[in-house]
Amino acid sequence: MSAFVALDPRTYQALPGEFETTTAAELERLATAARAAFGPYSRLPGAERARFLRAVADGLEAAAAPIAARAVAESGLPEGRIGGEVARTSNQLRMFARLIETDDWLDPRIDAGDPERAPAPKPDVRSFKRPLGPVAVFGASNFPLAFSVAGGDTASALAAGCPVIAKAHPSHPGTSRLVADVVLAAARATGMPAGVFGLVQEPGHELGQALVLRPEIKAVGFTGSRAGGEALMRLAAARPTPIPVYAEMGSVNPVFVMPGALAARSEAVAQGLFASFTLGVGQFCTNPGVTLVPVGQDGDRFVARLAEATNAAGAGVMLNRTVCERYGQGLAELAAAGGRPVARGAEAQTTAPEVGAQGAEAQAAAARGSDLGGADAQGAYGTPTLWEADIRAATAEPGLLAEVFGPSTLVLRYRDFGELLAFAEGLEGQLTATVQAEADELEGLAPLIDVLAERAGRLILNQYPTGVEVGPAMVHGGPYPATSDGRSTSVGTHAIDRFTRLVAYQNFPPELLPAALR
Repeated sequence: MSAFVALDPRTYQALPGEFETTTAAELERLATAARAAFGPYSRLPGAERARFLRAVADGLEAAAAPIAARAVAESGLPEGRIGGEVARTSNQLRMFARLIETDDWLDPRIDAGDPERAPAPKPDVRSFKRPLGPVAVFGASNFPLAFSVAGGDTASALAAGCPVIAKAHPSHPGTSRLVADVVLAAARATGMPAGVFGLVQEPGHELGQALVLRPEIKAVGFTGSRAGGEALMRLAAARPTPIPVYAEMGSVNPVFVMPGALAARSEAVAQGLFASFTLGVGQFCTNPGVTLVPVGQDGDRFVARLAEATNAAGAGVMLNRTVCERYGQGLAELAAAGGRPVARGAEAQTTAPEVGAQGAEAQAAAARGSDLGGADAQGAYGTPTLWEADIRAATAEPGLLAEVFGPSTLVLRYRDFGELLAFAEGLEGQLTATVQAEADELEGLAPLIDVLAERAGRLILNQYPTGVEVGPAMVHGGPYPATSDGRSTSVGTHAIDRFTRLVAYQNFPPELLPAALR
C-alpha cells in the first residue's frame, strides 16, 4: 500500500501523519459489507436509525477539539469557521434524526380497494419511498466537515436507510479519519449492522472512479467542480446498470441590483456584496460571482465603493494548491474573455514557488492569474479582485460568465429592465439568484422573478447568497449545470429523497405490508 500526507495550505509543508491508500481488495470488502448491511439496516425502524444519527452528532461534539484542530491545519480555514462547521454537521444529523422518527417522510399513500366497484373491481394499492441501497459520498474541499465524511450527503443517505462508503477528500485525510472513527464508534454503540459505514482514502481520483463502478453502489453524492461532477456522471451512466449521481457543481449566483436599491442604500448593498464575495476567501459554491448594476452615477458610485473595499482587502489562505492555481487560471481566463480589472487587494507577502506539474498552457495561465490576484505563493493565497464588463459583452462571450472559485465578482452594467430581463433569460442553471430592490420596485419585478425561478434553486431578496441555512425548507440545488439533477437538493430535509425510490404494493394482505402502509 502507498502512503500519502496532507499539506498545510498556509505553508505547503507536510502535516504530521501518513495515510494509507485504500487498496482494491479493501474497497471490494467495504462494498460487499455495505451490500450485506443494506437489508437489515434499511428494515430498522426510523427511531433506531435516528438513535444512530444522534450518536454520531454527540460523538462529533465530544471530539470537536482534535477534529477542529486537524481541520484547521488541513484546510487553512479559521478556527471560528471550523467550529461553526462542527455545529452545522451535528445539527443536520439531528435534523434528519427528527425527520425519520415518524413515517411521514416516506409519503405513504393508501388507495383502498373496492371489490364492488363497477364496471371493474378497484385494486388496493399502497405506495411509499424505499431506500436505494449503498451510497458513495465524495467529500468536498471547501467543507471538511459539513459536506464531507459525516456531512449532509452522508446524513441524508443514512437517514434514508442506505449504508455509506465515504471517499475522503485528499486534502483532509486526517480530519476524515477522525470523523470516520466517530461514525464507526456510534454504529457499534447503537448496534448498527457491520458495513453500514466505510471510509476510503487516496491522494488522487482512481479509487473514487472504482467506487462509482462497484455494482453494490446504487447512488452517488458529490460536491465539487463541474469537471469532477461530470466525470462521475459519465462513469455512472456507462455502468451496465446506470445509477443516479447527485452532483452539486457550483454556479455564478447572479445578483441583480435595481436602481431604487442603489438610490436608497448603495453603501449598505456594496458592503453586503463585498462581505459576501470575499467570505471564506470566496470559496463557496454560492459566491456571488456576477453582479448586475445599472449605468449612471449611482452605479458608478456603487462600483467605486466596491473597488475601495477590494483595494483595502488582504489576501487570504485558500483551501489547497489546486484551488489556488485554478483561481489564478480563472482570473486569467476572465481577462482573456474581456473582463476589465477594476480593483485588487493586497498580495500575501511570500515568494511564489514553481507551479505544480502542469502543461505549459496551464502554467502560463496560472502565472497570468497570479499577476491578477491568484497568488500561488509559499502557501495557497488568493487576493480579492473586482472586475467589470458591459452586459452585452457577457451575452456574446460565455467565458465572462464562467465560475471563478475565489474572492472575485464581475460587475455587468445594464441600461434598462429589458436588457436585464434578456440577460436573465440567457442564464444557465444556477444555485441562487439574488435581487436587491426597494418595496416600490417589487411589483414590476414579477417577470424577472419568474425567469429566475426557472433557472435557480434558491431566490433571495435583499439578502445575500452565501450562508446556506440548514433547515427543512432549504433548497441547495438548481438546474444543470449548477447540479446534475435540478429536482434535488443537498441541504434540507428534501435531500433524503435523493436516496429513495417509489414502490407500490397491490392487493397485499396487511401482514405482508411494510408498517407504514398498514
